[in-house]
Amino acid sequence: MQFKVNSGAISDISSDALVVFRFEDQDTAALSALAEKNRTLFSALLDKGVLSAKPGQVTPLLGHADLPAAQILVVGAGKAEAFNENTFVKVIRAAATALKTAKASSASLALDDIKPGERTVQWCAEKATELLLTSLYQYDTTKSTKADQNLLEAVDFLAKEQNLDLAIKTGKALAHGMNVARELGNLPANICNPAYLAEQAENLADAYDEISVEVLHKGQMESLGMGALLAVAQGSANTPRLIVIQYKGGSSDQKPHVLVGKGLTFDSGGVSLKPAQGMEDMKYDMLGAASVMGTLSALAELKPAINVVGVIAAAENMCSSTATRPGDVVTSMAGKTIEIINTDAEGRLVLCDALAYVERFEPASVIDIATLTGAVIIGLGHHPTAVYANNETLQQQLVSAGQACWDRGWPMPLWEDYREELDSPYADLRNIGQGRAAGSITAAMFLAEFTKGYNWAHLDIAGTGWTTAKEGATGRPVGMLTQYLLDRLS
Repeated sequence: MQFKVNSGAISDISSDALVVFRFEDQDTAALSALAEKNRTLFSALLDKGVLSAKPGQVTPLLGHADLPAAQILVVGAGKAEAFNENTFVKVIRAAATALKTAKASSASLALDDIKPGERTVQWCAEKATELLLTSLYQYDTTKSTKADQNLLEAVDFLAKEQNLDLAIKTGKALAHGMNVARELGNLPANICNPAYLAEQAENLADAYDEISVEVLHKGQMESLGMGALLAVAQGSANTPRLIVIQYKGGSSDQKPHVLVGKGLTFDSGGVSLKPAQGMEDMKYDMLGAASVMGTLSALAELKPAINVVGVIAAAENMCSSTATRPGDVVTSMAGKTIEIINTDAEGRLVLCDALAYVERFEPASVIDIATLTGAVIIGLGHHPTAVYANNETLQQQLVSAGQACWDRGWPMPLWEDYREELDSPYADLRNIGQGRAAGSITAAMFLAEFTKGYNWAHLDIAGTGWTTAKEGATGRPVGMLTQYLLDRLS
């Protein structure tokens, strides 16, 4: 889709559809300009209460020859004094849905009228571009009847500021990266298995010169001593992969930032079997891996001068005669022994070996991303991503990046008080805490045991990577991760 900026008069647009916004307590410039074109029409519409100001509600105006487009979409934006980033997201998504329904091939959108608070028009252009492209994504890969083709090919942002090319480019790259993550997450586990993830990484390397891929198989993992990751995978016929994706945009002596993604392409819980109801959603247990792929895709498109390594620990957790049992003790790559109390706490087992592996890159920072615990949903719901870190500066950088791109996170504690929950009489540590309390924190504490040699953060995305079966994967936290990495350029 093409995006460009138009600073001309609203009467001069040539798009199929025009999107304008209406506040309850303030006239917008675009709506006022339309009212000047046809005072009788708009006076009648306003008097009858036809033009809703309710956030996200769309009133279409069709067939008025004296207006500048065949279709005018008036999107309610609430009260101007209360307009914020959340409302911005809501009205742009509503506009995208309305444009798709209208079957418009081109549209103009009055961007200057909806700038929240202290945000810049550059922020608005980037976010609007991202939201329009992600809103038009629809999963149909495994359906016999495909979704209606999106006809929208061009969008003009009506704005006085002309210097928006970088913002639009960044918004497009973020959207493409998020949609990559969503597609991988939404695919069923009989298609998206560890081998499939490896193939997608290799396809990414084929598409971009800056990216290279190495795939480690079971024998190589055995040689490295990855007993924890292999313990998770041993119940499945689908063998594991450790997928190493390198983006080389910086100088050869620049230390890389490392992203580690949990890639459980299906999680039955193993011997600690999950309840049948909702188990189909456990295809989403690889969304950490999907976000790594999405972020690297966005970077490859933007080509920033930075080095990034993505490591995906891909496996399937199944229940079989060869599966790991509760009470088994395994030895991790770091040499620490782990008593497996619950085979459904498998994500931390694949991650701990991946976290030990990445030390060889002498990283500037390491961030792991995982749908790790249901407990984080109880604590934070589906709005912020939980951000843990062994370095306060890194934690704040991630929170700030999330705030900047409106893919928000919330700082969580990693206090030593929680460490005793992981004590085991039979191994160096156990894979779950001794009670249900603070389940997300004790999971992060487990991972922290394997990250002593570098600055590390952990993003628990169980509440944000996907929300409902209808919505599917969200593409988060590709935005936060990409923004964090772009921030390292300054």
